[in-house]
Amino acid sequence: MLKQRSSREIQELLQVASAGDESALAELFAHYKDQLRRIVAFRLDSRLKGRVDPSDILQEAFIDLLKRLPEFPEKNMSFFVWLRLVTNERVLACHREHLNTQKRDPRREQRIQPAYSGASSVLLAAHLMGNFSSVAGKAIQAEQNAKLQAALDSMDAIDREVIALRIFEGLTNGEAAEVLELTKQTTSKRFIRAIRRLREILSTIPGFNE
Repeated sequence: MLKQRSSREIQELLQVASAGDESALAELFAHYKDQLRRIVAFRLDSRLKGRVDPSDILQEAFIDLLKRLPEFPEKNMSFFVWLRLVTNERVLACHREHLNTQKRDPRREQRIQPAYSGASSVLLAAHLMGNFSSVAGKAIQAEQNAKLQAALDSMDAIDREVIALRIFEGLTNGEAAEVLELTKQTTSKRFIRAIRRLREILSTIPGFNE
């Protein structure tokens, strides 16, 4: 079982890693790996699940981190938020490689879900529908999914993103505020408002299990 490190230990490892110690960076990456895997699982386009292993994305992200570590001191962000950024950029690269290069079929073309520029209604609906159970079959579920997407589209983009960050990625309020470049107070207020709006939306979807 991976040892949970204290904030002090994390800071000490960060200082060593910033000096170019790859083993320290590996320890830091291992500390955050479970949460990074959760983020990849959320942001990865559903069409790639089963085709792309999140572990491969994390491995490639770690290689990127090794190359880009010298630039971290210049970033005005916490280490974890930087880890998240680099990892999500790797998810986006995966989308480009596997989806943008496919031959386009107008009958089947779908919008690619953004990796870090904001949670689309398509992305949120796909994960929220994981809580939806119906005996009516796929046709009814597809109809409910379309209704859910349309309702989510009515939400402010930042409100959708704060839900994604706090609920699906598991970020703290402070981390979400850093990602969104908002104050902690503003982020907290937006999260409360977004959750209230989300509950209203889900209440309009028959049979939806909150």
